[in-house]
Amino acid sequence: MLYHPDKHRDPELKSQAERLFNLVHQAYEVLSDPQTRAIYDIYGKRGLEMEGWEVVERRRTPAEIREEFERLQREREERRLQQRTNPKGTISVGIDATDLFDRYEEEYEDVSGSGFPQIEINKMHISQSIEAPLTATDTAILSGSLSTQNGNGGGSINFALRRVTSAKGWGELEFGAGDLQGPLFGLKLFRNLTPRCFVTTNCALQFSSRGIRPGLTTVLARNLDKNTVGYLQWRWGIQSAMNTSIVRDTKTSHFTVALQLGIPHSFALISYQHKFQDDDQTRVKGSLKAGFFGTVVEYGAERKISRHSVLGATVSVGVPQGVSLKVKLNRASQTYFFPIHLTDQLLPSAVFYATVGPLVVYFALHRLVIKPYLRAQKEKELEKQRESTATDILQKKQEAEAAVRLMQESVRRIIEAEESRMGLIIVNAWYGKFVNDKSKKSEKVKVIDVTVPLQCLVKDSKLILTEASKAGLPGFYDPCVGEEKNLKVLYQFRGVLHQVMALDNEALRIPKQSHRIDTDG
Repeated sequence: MLYHPDKHRDPELKSQAERLFNLVHQAYEVLSDPQTRAIYDIYGKRGLEMEGWEVVERRRTPAEIREEFERLQREREERRLQQRTNPKGTISVGIDATDLFDRYEEEYEDVSGSGFPQIEINKMHISQSIEAPLTATDTAILSGSLSTQNGNGGGSINFALRRVTSAKGWGELEFGAGDLQGPLFGLKLFRNLTPRCFVTTNCALQFSSRGIRPGLTTVLARNLDKNTVGYLQWRWGIQSAMNTSIVRDTKTSHFTVALQLGIPHSFALISYQHKFQDDDQTRVKGSLKAGFFGTVVEYGAERKISRHSVLGATVSVGVPQGVSLKVKLNRASQTYFFPIHLTDQLLPSAVFYATVGPLVVYFALHRLVIKPYLRAQKEKELEKQRESTATDILQKKQEAEAAVRLMQESVRRIIEAEESRMGLIIVNAWYGKFVNDKSKKSEKVKVIDVTVPLQCLVKDSKLILTEASKAGLPGFYDPCVGEEKNLKVLYQFRGVLHQVMALDNEALRIPKQSHRIDTDG
């Protein structure tokens, strides 16, 4: 009724009313049709833009519409699947830094070049794999690896074909070859036995000059409760062993206890990892591993340093292994691993530097490099977002200004009615980005006056706003795209001033006694 063209005589207001009335009419067409309304209620505007609804039978229930939408999504994902390779890679560089702590005695220090510690790269490993979806159920996987240690090494290449046989299982055939080992043939099977139990079997035949070396690995797993899984593993052939473990994973912790009996290694392991509920997803972990090979204590932490990157460091102290520092960087699907061997002995100085050194380097890099980089990236993304939405925001601004002009007469009548009953009067209302004492000096206020649009929404001395962005309300638009916004309202009720500040997506109901301004002071 507010935007109906026949209610406005001024030619300019009439044209603006026609444009806004058409938008209301489009919304009415969507919401008045049970099917399109159900699509919008479940998926919003993106659901209405999905291709394929024209062939869907009408008069379906919301549940049926949800299933149909998911089917259309699956079809679109299958089309995308043909172009996806899902690359994964690992680069490991082993560093021998024992010369930092295990130096020769003084009588050998006159040897040429012995004044500086010798830090060497003694081993490297590189592996890479890609996937090629052939059909909705078949995937081809190509992987390769190269390894070298102290100048000797080799490589291998593997090809696997995986087929999903049903919702309960899949199978995989693997063929491989390398310059150190002969051809490899493998078969891997996965099967859900019950909703809480599954089994994985991996059979392999390794051909070499010494003959055929068979291998078999079977893992039986069961969900003991919502967060706990128990595993039983039996490995025969190469490094035969029996292993049992229990893994408990919750929102705040990850706990593992394991026991293995095997040739050549038998051990017991206890590991605990604490997850901090912060934006950087910080994790602190510690573990104790003891067996015939000796005892190893590990402790460390990992932290998310950017949207796709996680950096971690672990200190390993063991007998007879000595002290090592392991640094790992996960970047999207790529892993970079740097094990640094510091000493063969249990030296307190090595443990101290392995613990404190990474912390000092990380905080220095975070302060001087990572934080400024992320801030610059965020500003760049915001600027790009503003540029891409500039035309749309300008249109929304023009529509909001036109809506405010069309609301003037209705608002005048609402104010008269509210004044006559000492009801709800919006004195001032602002929407956008506010600054306070904690804000940076460079930040500026970016707000718009929404007094008229809010007063227009007042009905029977009440104003109710739902949990949604206020930018979509009539007479509103987004004055600061991508930034945090608030709604500040100063209103009068029963002749008394009230004030409230609400978050953009926060529900708001006024008047409220708690909003009353204390004027005693």
